[in-house]
Amino acid sequence: MEPPSRSSGPRQHLTRGAAAAPQFGLAVARSRTSLRARRARLRAKSFQIAQCAVAAGVAWVIASDVLGHQTPFFAPIAAVVSLGTSYGQRLRRVAEVTVGVAIGVFVGDLLTHWLGSGGWQITLIVSLAMSTALLLGQGVLFVNQAAVQAIVVSTLVPSSGAAFIRWTDALIGGAVALVAAAVVPRAPLRRPREQAGVVVRKIAVLLRAAAASIGDGDVQRALGVLRDARTTDELLVELRAAADEGLSVVRSSPFRRRHRGRVRAMAELVEPLDFALRNTRVLVRRVAVAAYRGESIPPSYAALLEELADCADAIADELGAGRAATAVRDRLVAVGRATARVERSRGLSSEVVLAQIRSLVADLLAVTGMDSLAAVDQIPPLAG
Repeated sequence: MEPPSRSSGPRQHLTRGAAAAPQFGLAVARSRTSLRARRARLRAKSFQIAQCAVAAGVAWVIASDVLGHQTPFFAPIAAVVSLGTSYGQRLRRVAEVTVGVAIGVFVGDLLTHWLGSGGWQITLIVSLAMSTALLLGQGVLFVNQAAVQAIVVSTLVPSSGAAFIRWTDALIGGAVALVAAAVVPRAPLRRPREQAGVVVRKIAVLLRAAAASIGDGDVQRALGVLRDARTTDELLVELRAAADEGLSVVRSSPFRRRHRGRVRAMAELVEPLDFALRNTRVLVRRVAVAAYRGESIPPSYAALLEELADCADAIADELGAGRAATAVRDRLVAVGRATARVERSRGLSSEVVLAQIRSLVADLLAVTGMDSLAAVDQIPPLAG
């Protein structure tokens, strides 16, 4: 038997424990972030949830109490499926659910009347209903509703009269959903602007942290900033979703169409903000590499990053106030011109950082509404 290795003693256990402690702390921090994100998601969807619940109740009352239908369960189902928890494509969902139900009910009722109910009849009914739906449209919800309603009619609704009632229940649910879809709060119109502000604020935080890493060369801090920068993809996903949702609202709600120009202007910021955040990540990564390799970066570059971070915060303030950030352009142009006069270094990291600062100036100028090519023209070329 081989003797136990020296590395398996108490010292190794202490080392493992010391290494596990930061990982445990990181896991706890991530779980707290995930919990906050879930709560924020619930708050953001609270109106849609309430809207679906009210629409379901109204659809049931109309079908049951007003029209006297017995257990009109599909009226609230159609209303909820049509509305969903997203503002996007609501009108299309209403049409798909209603027409899909009509096709399914018709095919199911007709073939059940001719062939009766059973396993092979359901197979035939579902295949015909889905084929008919596919010939008329390509929406997944459209086809699925045709199949589901064909099954419902062939198994639960034996008579033609009951099937017709089921069809009218679907119309009731769709009509209620259509009315409810027009009632939209201002929150989806504000959300693209608010999320754009969040992205710009994050850029400012990362730039200041990178400037601090240039100043002290702390490797662990620089690597921590890099880890933070690599978690920012979710911010862009949320920004795109907010922009799409805002555009869907102004298209579908007649009460919000006057906001169309403003919402479109905010949606146009998604691309330059995407570029800005990507360039920020590249910059942060190069600063981390420089700290790891012990490469020096001129202190003036850190000063440029601080000024650029201040500009980013100013842009976020303007967006938060509902204004285009045109007031920040002169400051950004000044930073861009300063990059042409700043001291140069032969190190690769310094050159990459300087190039990324210049790219970020152009990206943030585009965020203020300036044309991207005009933004590039505002930055003088570097000396040879």
